This record gives sequence, C-alpha cells and structure tokens, in this order.
Amino acid sequence: MLLLLLLQVLVSCLWLGRGEVVTSFESSCPQFFFRKAPPNEALRPENPAWICQRYKNQYYFATLYDRNRRIPVYSAYLYQPQPSTRPKAWWVEPQLIGPTYPKTMEKECTLLKHYKVTIEELRRSQAILEDYKNLTGLNRGHLNPSSHQPDFISGASTFTLTNIVPQDEKLNDGTWKNYEQQTMMRKTRGCKTTYVVVGAVPGNNYIAKGRVNKPSHIWSSACCEVDADHRRAWAVIAENDKDEVELLTLGELEGRLTQLYRRNQVLLFDSSCPRE
Repeated sequence: MLLLLLLQVLVSCLWLGRGEVVTSFESSCPQFFFRKAPPNEALRPENPAWICQRYKNQYYFATLYDRNRRIPVYSAYLYQPQPSTRPKAWWVEPQLIGPTYPKTMEKECTLLKHYKVTIEELRRSQAILEDYKNLTGLNRGHLNPSSHQPDFISGASTFTLTNIVPQDEKLNDGTWKNYEQQTMMRKTRGCKTTYVVVGAVPGNNYIAKGRVNKPSHIWSSACCEVDADHRRAWAVIAENDKDEVELLTLGELEGRLTQLYRRNQVLLFDSSCPRE
C-alpha cells in the first residue's frame, strides 16, 4: 500500500527535494557553517524550526524558520556559483505541519492529493504560494539564491517557500542582485571556501492579510577561508523599502543586528572569523 502511494506521488507531481526539520544544526547539517558553528541564540525566534534543506539524499543548505511570522530568519550555505537554468516549481515543507509527514520538500498538490493534508493545515504551518500572489511592489526574494549554487539540482533546492521573504522588487532586482552577482564574485577571489549566512529582520508590516511578515531589513554575511591560517569577512544590509545596499564589516553587521533585535549580542560566525 505504501509503495503504491509513493508511485502515485511520483507520477502526478514530480518529487524533487528533501528537507528535514531537525533539533539542531550542529548535530544534523553543520557543514554549512564556518567551523560547524551556527549563529548564536540572539536571532532565535519565539517559535523556531531548524530545517536541513535536503535534495535527493544530500543536504544543500540550512534554514532557521520563524513559524509564527512564516519567514526564514536566515539561510546558511556554501558559495559555489555556476550558470544554471532556474526551475519553475516551488516547494513547501511537510514536516512543518507535523513530524509524521515525509522529510521531503513537496509540491502543495502532492500534500493535498496524496497525504490527505487540508489546505488549512498547510496554511497554519507555513507560507504557501497563495500568500505571494498579487503582490504590489514586492516579490519572492531568496535568502539563499539559486545563482550561488553549483548546478541545477542544488539551485532547485532553493525554490522552497521556507527560503524566501517578501522583498522590495526594486531592491531584489537592483542593488541586491548586483551584490549577489557582482560584489560576491569580486569579494571571493582567492577564497578556498566561502561560508554565507543571509537573513531577514522581522518588520512591522505583513502581507497576505497578516499571515506573512514583511522584513524591515535584508542582510548577508560571508566568511572566506583563503587557507588554513588566513580568513576574510564582509557583510551588507539593506532596508527593505529602498534600493540601497550598505557594505559593512562583519563586526558592524553584528552590531547593527544586535540593535535591531534588541537582545543579546548577535554572533554570526565562529570567533576566528575576522570582525574588522
């Protein structure tokens, strides 16, 4: 019976990715963090979910998800850009509904038709495609962009609604895109491995009738390993209603986030990554 169900899923809706809600990044997918150290607890939301984003039995990045605001807090990944075709499908995370559901990114239609999930159960657990329809001045902004992935498969894994936020369309298509595609390429010259953490600061406004938070700021940080003894770091932040990106040191970004969150000191990388 279970085999028949899985065959039906494969036939009707393409089964592309795997995502897994875990208890901690340190024990499940630490490889996406410099020296296996995720950001500290200062960014943790009231109702978090730790997602190891997995595709065809391989993890591709990690996302800390805010269940209440229905946006990611941050996504962490390795910077490995290669030209690739963008996929057309979008995924949701079944395990945000409950732990008994598959550890797989799935299309909404798969969950509704084959796993007997109701649209209300899905809506309560996370953002859905309907939330991002008919937006004015906003679009679906990736935290982990597909353009930073090494191939089509890894790029497809970024097209999950747990990895996007409502982002100002001029910013997303303007200076933020320039940072992702031009500045990052320039900054990473000579880097052996570059660890990236990209995040969103919750704002006071919502879309989809109050369901999905519109972040006040979008930020990105990087720690580059040149060799065993040398590292570089940099960061940017942008207000989510202006087409302006501000280049910062890692220490400056951590200080800015500490002020914005009004909690303990924010630490995004292991202490051996330079702050100046």
